[in-house]
Amino acid sequence: MLASIITEPLFYAIAIPAVIFLGLSKGGFTSAGTAATPLLALYLPPLEAAALLLPILICQDAISVYVYRREWSAWNLNVLLPGAMIGTAFGWLFASYVSDDAIRILVGAIALAFVFSVWLRAADAPPKKSTVLSGLFWGAVAGFASFASQGGGPPYQVHTLQQQLPKLVFVGTTTIFFAAVNAMKIVPYFMLGQFSAKNFSTSLVLLPIAVLTNFAGIWMVKSVPTKLFYCITYILLFILGCALLWHGASHLLVRAQ
Repeated sequence: MLASIITEPLFYAIAIPAVIFLGLSKGGFTSAGTAATPLLALYLPPLEAAALLLPILICQDAISVYVYRREWSAWNLNVLLPGAMIGTAFGWLFASYVSDDAIRILVGAIALAFVFSVWLRAADAPPKKSTVLSGLFWGAVAGFASFASQGGGPPYQVHTLQQQLPKLVFVGTTTIFFAAVNAMKIVPYFMLGQFSAKNFSTSLVLLPIAVLTNFAGIWMVKSVPTKLFYCITYILLFILGCALLWHGASHLLVRAQ
């Protein structure tokens, strides 16, 4: 028999949109998923919110990895994942010391700086080749931000979007990268005491919505033309960067008063 679940209507008013964002993200619109934990953090402490979403993410990862299993960039994964392991370890070590709002501001600033650099670049500029050092660095930042707030999307995209990979290769690489990062977080979250029977049962209640929107995201990615897909991705990243900056800065200002 399942443990009791969270029953407050306010929680589900926040959690259901958050899970929908996750589904679209795991379907391929990566930036959308970064909004999920900040949304849920309006009700729960941020790390607990991230832990509640983790079982949902892992189930979505299994679906998306299977769908995109033939479309991925081995070179990018080889340079990003070692960095992500380092970033996840730092997230584990410093989870109790680093302000969630500071992480939001950092991730939001990274997202906006990258989007502005893309928009200021000439429209016909060729793809830029990323380096091993870039992959290690941004993989580490993505792992750290993902551990703290499921906010690894923007740092990861700084490394990968500039390469202008084929659409499905970009989505497949993203899917496999974050599936691996989410698996890395299971043991640290357990050791930090972030899992509970009540939250796990609540995750199971939300899972059907997550799976449906996951398939919706997969269908949308395969149907949307490549140029439009990247345009939507940049717009989502810009909106997300603004939201994270506002959320983090406004909370810090309130605390300072």
